[in-house]
Amino acid sequence: MGERYEYVPHRLLRRRVRDIASGVEGELMAVISENVSGVGAEHWVELAYVRGPSGREFTTSVGNIESAPGGEAG
Repeated sequence: MGERYEYVPHRLLRRRVRDIASGVEGELMAVISENVSGVGAEHWVELAYVRGPSGREFTTSVGNIESAPGGEAG
């Protein structure tokens, strides 16, 4: 089956982002393409790891990430 995950470059890494789904803002720590296959064909998803205001990281779909106000200034 090969590797279970791989890191993906993203233009907003280490920048302030907002998770559209939850509205939570934080720093984008990593984007990982993760193999979530069961039995049968491989299925990969891209997850964004965001460190929220509490310091804890959460995941969301990469499609839910947008730059937060002031996020591009870095």
